[in-house]
Amino acid sequence: MMTRQVSLRSWTSVSVFAGLLAFVFSGTDLIRAQAPQASAATQAAGRLPVRRVVLYKSGVGYFEHLGKVRGNQTVTIDFTSGQLDDVLKSLTTLDLDGGRVLGVNYNSEAALDRRLAALRLPVGEDTTRAQFLTALRGAKIDVRSGANHVTGRLLSVEQLPERKPDGTILQVDTLSLVTDAGEIEAVALTPGVSVHLVDTDLSKEVGRYLTLMASARDQDARRLAISTTGTGERDLFVSYISEVPVWKATYRLVLPAATDSRKPLLQGWAIVDNTVGEDWDDVELSLVAGAPQSFVQSISQPYYVQRPVVGLPERASTAPQTHESAISTVGPGAMAGTVTDTTGGALPGVTVSAVGPRGVPVVATTNSSGHFELPSLALGSYDVTFELTGFKTGLRRSVLVVAGSQAVVDMKLEVGALTETVTVTAASSALDTKNRASGAGGAGRGAGRGYAAMPLAAPAPPPPPPPSPERVSTFRSQQQSAADAGQLGDLFEYKLKEPVTIHKNQSALVPILSGEVEAEKVSLWNASSGGARPLRAVWVTNATGLTLDGGSFSVIEGQVFAGEGLVDPLKAGEKRLLSYAADLGVRIDSKGESAPTKVTRVTVARGLVTQQTEERQRRTYTARNEDTEPRVLVIEHPVRAGWTVGGTLTPAESTAEWHRFRLPVAPKTTVNFVVEETHQGQMQYALSSITDDQIAVLVRDNLIAPQTAASLRQILAQKAEVARINSEIAARENEIDAIGDDQERVRENMKSLKGSPEEKQLLQRYVKQLDNQENRLEVLRREGQKLVDDREKAQAELNRMIEALSS
Repeated sequence: MMTRQVSLRSWTSVSVFAGLLAFVFSGTDLIRAQAPQASAATQAAGRLPVRRVVLYKSGVGYFEHLGKVRGNQTVTIDFTSGQLDDVLKSLTTLDLDGGRVLGVNYNSEAALDRRLAALRLPVGEDTTRAQFLTALRGAKIDVRSGANHVTGRLLSVEQLPERKPDGTILQVDTLSLVTDAGEIEAVALTPGVSVHLVDTDLSKEVGRYLTLMASARDQDARRLAISTTGTGERDLFVSYISEVPVWKATYRLVLPAATDSRKPLLQGWAIVDNTVGEDWDDVELSLVAGAPQSFVQSISQPYYVQRPVVGLPERASTAPQTHESAISTVGPGAMAGTVTDTTGGALPGVTVSAVGPRGVPVVATTNSSGHFELPSLALGSYDVTFELTGFKTGLRRSVLVVAGSQAVVDMKLEVGALTETVTVTAASSALDTKNRASGAGGAGRGAGRGYAAMPLAAPAPPPPPPPSPERVSTFRSQQQSAADAGQLGDLFEYKLKEPVTIHKNQSALVPILSGEVEAEKVSLWNASSGGARPLRAVWVTNATGLTLDGGSFSVIEGQVFAGEGLVDPLKAGEKRLLSYAADLGVRIDSKGESAPTKVTRVTVARGLVTQQTEERQRRTYTARNEDTEPRVLVIEHPVRAGWTVGGTLTPAESTAEWHRFRLPVAPKTTVNFVVEETHQGQMQYALSSITDDQIAVLVRDNLIAPQTAASLRQILAQKAEVARINSEIAARENEIDAIGDDQERVRENMKSLKGSPEEKQLLQRYVKQLDNQENRLEVLRREGQKLVDDREKAQAELNRMIEALSS
């Protein structure tokens, strides 16, 4: 590779950008050229390299390792502690050439105090020399100080006073030993004293303690060891998910000059960070904007529960017993499923044929939704065939039908000839017990520890024959088709065409798209921005055929940087406004005015008067272009529920919140345009409550016909008659109440009279007054009853007139 030296001072902004991209690509090529040797060396050391990486926007990544193993080999994969939980709950291992996986081991992350408790040494994490020696009590040791040494069993470690030459007294750690001769020797632990452990087993235990303390310093490193067994060279496939940084999308939009006929160019890049414990050497990288559900669960931490202590019973005796066999099953079995193409679309008219233990095919045809059902099937294993003209024949083997349940068999058919067959092994028979469980060694030491017995969840391995790369490719296509079926929701993928190399704890800027787009340069103004200056923007139509993920974008115009902004996810063919700078050449002002609410129509029906009203508002936009270049102005006017937009312009497009008006503005000119909005409403009130003044207004404004006005006046006259009768009834009721009050007063006065001549004369006058009042009450009651009858007739006539009026 030839390297060119270029002076940075001579570059324009675009040249610097292009040179940077060229450097990124050349650096990547250089790394790729060295990658195969590194991978070979790594694999020779028992490491399984990463071959495929899929990164999701939800903060997880899917990783595939593929490498060669030979014989009984153990391969390792390095992780961080943060990855281990995700790896353990998603790990998949496949020995693709007849071998099997014996097990997966990793360095434990149990609490250090629990691991120390498992040792035979009573020491803790922060152990001093004296504490450590105290833990060795009873051990045989050899203590040396220069040429002198003492051998014996350690009795104790205690602090004893020692006088220094200057007269000071210090407390010194002192060892007490019992020699083979039965003497007790005391040895001060001065800096020149060494202690040697004579007991070999104790030395090993101390070594284990020190190893634990060393591992505690490197708690973040985790190494997964996968043990395999088999003959010859084989392909080993491992996949898992792991928490990773979210990849970020960023775009560059290059706008051509005004004299250039070429379309704008859009380049997309992704920022990818490798924070996992492995290098990515020549990996297939896919970036997916989707959010598969994922969660964190600390399953790598050893978990302990408090168990109850149950005493032994005084006597326990259980007699053997037998159990009856069933005399009938729950019923026949059934089969159902859905047939789709590789894009997930339903396939109607597919012939589904199931051949079971009786050898007689049971046939069904998929409906318009691609669904089929085969009820009342005999119990046993079935081979199911799917046939449709123009598609490859699908075959699902060994589908188990059990009593009282329905086996679900879904199939995806690929485009091709009927003579081509795609065979898929059913989940119930996915494990090959011959190759996966027993192995070549039969029921020996490895029996029962193969792939089927692993505690980690793993999908069914693909069927043997073809070469291993094809089998892995088929395995990947099956996974991808599951995503296409919508199990991951609304997502899209950027799959890089060339392998990528990113070493651990490094990041890279990788290209994800490059293509022409439709873009119109405009000035965008919205009153909510609070300023008079619009924004420079481009009205972009995504013609790349790909969905653009949300991210930042930079605009290059006239070989200089013009601005930058943000873009939300953009579907293929979708049109979007993207703003990136302020337009200092244009000023915009707006003024609004409202017209009084106007009654446009009045209708009368069923005793209700309904007025149709119209509310009008006008907003005038004034734009001044001070620049020497023309502008295309896009003004966003708010959308209001119930209001209809009109005026001198029609919106170029409308969103849920804004009407967008497109207005050309020539250089050094001022333009105005008006947006008129109308709101239709109505108001109702009872006809019986209408007044003469309201009728006069309706007649004056020509809102009702003259005959309707005449009918309304007749109704008003009838209302007045009803009101007159009600008034007379009220007057008589008031007089009756007044007479009643006066009679009560007279009767009270009569009770107080004693029988004198004067009082008898007054009593006679009271009696005559009461008689006259009773006569008057009788007259009032007769008149009142007649008025009530008249009122009922008048009200009935008013109701009839109201019901009869309709306009």
